[in-house]
Amino acid sequence: MPVRWRDLDAFNHVNNSKYLSYLEEARLQWMIGVPGKGLDDHVAPVVAAAQLNYRRPIAWPAQVVIELFVERLGNTSLTIGHRIVDGADGNVLYCDGHVVMVWIDRDSGAAAPLPAEVREACSG
Repeated sequence: MPVRWRDLDAFNHVNNSKYLSYLEEARLQWMIGVPGKGLDDHVAPVVAAAQLNYRRPIAWPAQVVIELFVERLGNTSLTIGHRIVDGADGNVLYCDGHVVMVWIDRDSGAAAPLPAEVREACSG
């Protein structure tokens, strides 16, 4: 993913809020490949928690790679670990942490079972 000029803050590095945008884009790209995308007219995922460790600033210009991996599969949730690394040198770590996604019933707002397609995509 390219770092965009508009991602920078007054200190000329990527603003902390943009890290969440990068992670969101990576999760959405992953979900596009999941049959049914883990959502339908009845259930959808929401972010319940996000934990980011900012390891070093990202300067412009740069390409970053967002690595996602399953940390935990629950009954109604999925904890997705992440690492943001330099596109040219994967040993340069900018950020790590995890995001907890909870599937909810769109009508009631209550937690819903993790869709079988998501569980299968994370187990395989």
